[in-house]
Amino acid sequence: MKKLEGKVAVVTGASKGIGASIAKHLAAEGASVVVNYSSSKEGADRAVAEITGLGGKAVAVQANVAKKADIDRLFTETKKAFGRLDILVNNAGIYEFAPVEQITEEHFQKHFNLNVLGLLLTTQEALNHFDAKGGSIINISSVVATLGIPGASVYSATKASVDAITRSLAKELGARKIRVNSVAPGMVETEGTESAGFTGAESEFRKQVEANTPVGRIGKPQDIATVATFLASDDAAWVSGETWFVSGGYR
Repeated sequence: MKKLEGKVAVVTGASKGIGASIAKHLAAEGASVVVNYSSSKEGADRAVAEITGLGGKAVAVQANVAKKADIDRLFTETKKAFGRLDILVNNAGIYEFAPVEQITEEHFQKHFNLNVLGLLLTTQEALNHFDAKGGSIINISSVVATLGIPGASVYSATKASVDAITRSLAKELGARKIRVNSVAPGMVETEGTESAGFTGAESEFRKQVEANTPVGRIGKPQDIATVATFLASDDAAWVSGETWFVSGGYR
């Protein structure tokens, strides 16, 4: 029997990159998966097609998880499609780097509204759908929460907040049999990091990170997805309130 057979998972920001890989890995272990997306319907549909093509169950649901009304609709559609909820992966997020002189109210609010408030509001609504058996919440953080990077003060602050929220909610929700953990990736090769110029083969930033990464390479989405899948499963039944660094040793 697969480890997540009969479970239902919502993965936010799952149209591409880390989120899509997590959705596929959860489905491969038997979970029915809601592939959330904000704007990339094509990517979400592609992820759903890959899952269903392998015999899994998945639906795509549009929702901007920085908006409460969209979050409510996301879980209404989840219940309509699969009838329950067992796993929430808060993966949706944005990152834009800027030196301190260029930080604006808009820059700050854009990051915190999605990366922090959106995560809290999504979790809040998810609690209305977990049953008495509880479940697992997995928040996607980043090594930048503790690793200082020039120009990333606002983004880093949001991810430090994610880890703090994870620890707090683990204690708050433990009595309800809900485990809460976060995964902190290092640099991962995704469509987003590629288009931003971070992970191209000739990127000096990539070369610098690889030179300081003990295993000698940057990550792939599946490196994160396998850890998230473990945390979603009963194999991690006694794991809560932890931040798992998945970064090839880069800290």
